[in-house]
Amino acid sequence: MSSWKVTLPCTRAEAEHLSGDLPELSAGGDPPVLVTSEIDEASETWQLDAYFEDQPDPALLTLLTGLIPSLTGQRPVAEQIIEQDWVTVSQAGIEPVHAGRFYVHTVTNRGIVPDGAHAIRIDASQAFGTGTHETTAGCLAQLDRLQSSGRRFTAIADIGTGTGLLAFAALHLWPRAAATASDIDPVSIVVTEDNAVLNGVPIGPHAGAVATCVAPGTNHPLIAARAPYDLVIANILAGPLITLAPDIAAITAPRGTIVLAGLILSQADAVIATYRRHGFRLVSRTDNGDWPTLCLIKRPRYGWRRPQRDRHASHPADARFGSW
Repeated sequence: MSSWKVTLPCTRAEAEHLSGDLPELSAGGDPPVLVTSEIDEASETWQLDAYFEDQPDPALLTLLTGLIPSLTGQRPVAEQIIEQDWVTVSQAGIEPVHAGRFYVHTVTNRGIVPDGAHAIRIDASQAFGTGTHETTAGCLAQLDRLQSSGRRFTAIADIGTGTGLLAFAALHLWPRAAATASDIDPVSIVVTEDNAVLNGVPIGPHAGAVATCVAPGTNHPLIAARAPYDLVIANILAGPLITLAPDIAAITAPRGTIVLAGLILSQADAVIATYRRHGFRLVSRTDNGDWPTLCLIKRPRYGWRRPQRDRHASHPADARFGSW
């Protein structure tokens, strides 16, 4: 088989954006596989490698270059690659991640699992959350710290699950819990269920398993029926985190814990202030580069109420990173 490759320079901010969900590239059929990498740390030079199953047409190349505002008149050139498996090629640039007691790898980069680490295989896919981004790694490390400190959870919700990774990690730490994984993107739920089978994670509504659903935020009968949750995880953008604050508060049990990520440093104060207004207090914060992970606890005086129909409205910017 043959595939096609386009290589373009980009900035770090553009690389972060290109690592998210880009539905505009899927409109014309099979989307390209995008791999971003840092070429020179000193000069903060980054590169985008886009892999296509078929020769890309000029319109698709124009759309791709439009996602890189820093390009100044450079025209992309598609190079044919003979006898390449484009999925394997895309995974070749992904390094395994060791966060807390978790070791996240793809089919091509498993290597040697560190002693005491729990390996989870998450292959490159259309869904966000392979473990390679600082936000996902930060959540894995936070979950590990919660378990190491003696915290126990029986009802867990992963809102905007992506690939299911964080739900799987939480269930490994608290194997008697009932976990719920939701995402607004149906593809993510298919990927999550496939990954559950791949990693031997039971699927279903019972304790020790993950139940899945397609839902915008918390708006689904399954999520409402299984509330309240003593642990809620949401690795999504700052905008949706702020918008969903009343809904996340509604499904969280008194003294319940929430782990929030997907925001950047400049957005942390706004997210923390919003959740304080909805009855939470910040107990820990870890900054992984420019990406903070927040851990908050719901004050008992705010209690729990049965979730009602969501009142939030989506915004186009919400889809730039992760999914919810």
